[in-house]
Amino acid sequence: MLDKPIDYKTWILVADGEKALFMENIGDGELPNFEIRRVEEQDNPPSREQGANMPGRMSDGGTAHRSAVEDTDWHELGKERFAADIAEMLYKMAHRGRFEKIVIVAPPKILGEMRQQFHKEVEAKIVGEIAKDLTNHPLGEIEKLVAA
Repeated sequence: MLDKPIDYKTWILVADGEKALFMENIGDGELPNFEIRRVEEQDNPPSREQGANMPGRMSDGGTAHRSAVEDTDWHELGKERFAADIAEMLYKMAHRGRFEKIVIVAPPKILGEMRQQFHKEVEAKIVGEIAKDLTNHPLGEIEKLVAA
């Protein structure tokens, strides 16, 4: 969570596994005013639409028994890849000096995936993290929830 209000010019990333909103606070800590700077979206259909094969089977040994092998969750892999892509975008933006401070807002699992991918240059600029999914909220509501 955040310990203090979001300063002027602080960036806010609101992301989930399929959409990312890059915003900048053009207001101040008392009256935040988030302006969208960039939107990234990924088309990530459900796993049933991505996988073409039946789940695998393997032999249990010398007997005639066979066990099913869990199928790959392509939808979840897509979310993880998107989190890594967002972390890479943040690195490029930080390296070019696009932001000095940033707040990361994402569901816990996606936040964890991004944390594993963050470059030290990005980590040094993170001033807060919020483990919530706010990507489908209106901008005014995001401002209220993040500022609270």
